[in-house]
Amino acid sequence: MKSYLITDPSFYTSNPKKLSKKLLHVIDNLSPDFICIRDKKTDNYKDIALEVKNVIKHNKILLHSNYELAYELGFYGVHLPSTRFEDIKKAKKLGLHVVVSTHTLEEALHVEKLGSDFITFSPIFYTPNKGKPKGLEKLKEINGKIDIDCFALGGILEDEQIQACKQTGVYGFASIRYFVK
Repeated sequence: MKSYLITDPSFYTSNPKKLSKKLLHVIDNLSPDFICIRDKKTDNYKDIALEVKNVIKHNKILLHSNYELAYELGFYGVHLPSTRFEDIKKAKKLGLHVVVSTHTLEEALHVEKLGSDFITFSPIFYTPNKGKPKGLEKLKEINGKIDIDCFALGGILEDEQIQACKQTGVYGFASIRYFVK
């Protein structure tokens, strides 16, 4: 099962050099297959992206939201929030791989039609401030009705949860907090 690390300044920092150092440590210890640089609070997102691009030698790094910057700097792709479906085709035209956050079957089917390469479906387990968990049965149902790869996301902190997600047949799991050990 593929693993997808998503950063957040609450756990990783907005300092470009410190972020890269933390990521190197996580990569050495947990070897995520995909990494998303996500920082909704910083004014220096480009500085963070440049530092990561120059220091982290990982071939599947995505930037959150900013597909133009991802393209400009040569990143693997972009992770779009569920409010930015209109950017899928723009990012695909630039040759980027696209992950889109989804929370319903309708959203998952819609972004699949628009050309998304992957989705995250969330929250699977309890996650602070993210509403009621969707659960494993809903994850299995969604995964069975789409033809693109699905990452389970939300509240995945333990290996037992990863195994439970794996049993649903999903492509992988995504997490912020799992990788902060």
